[in-house]
Amino acid sequence: MKTRKAIPSRLPADEQALLAMPERAYMNEAQQAFFRDRLRRLRDELISNVGMTSSHLRQAEVATDPNDRATQEEEQAIELRTRDRERKLMKKIDRALAMIDEGTYGWCEETGEPIGLQRLLARPTATLCVEAQERREKRERVYGH
Repeated sequence: MKTRKAIPSRLPADEQALLAMPERAYMNEAQQAFFRDRLRRLRDELISNVGMTSSHLRQAEVATDPNDRATQEEEQAIELRTRDRERKLMKKIDRALAMIDEGTYGWCEETGEPIGLQRLLARPTATLCVEAQERREKRERVYGH
């Protein structure tokens, strides 16, 4: 892991301010606080979605027409798959928050190099830099795992 140089630790106002920080400021306290806040808001949004899904599934009336029932079951299946993906994302968010606390957030798990602010803005749960992710995906395509 790289050592961070002391840079003022105020929270960047937005993505532009974050990206305008000097390269030597990578993963300083301000950037960590920015991503901690972003990850927490994403987690809160997912928790809210879970509550709405539970409520929606409980309120669903049983349709008597076979076609309506099939449509309803398909919609419920899609909703449950979405919630499953969100549950997996929640685990990644919790892991990313733990990495911020440990001081390892933003660094590639494979190479130790910076993941990069642009990539973290697009995917705040990323644990690999673009090159390492591409290598992993290529291995998965070739070897199936």
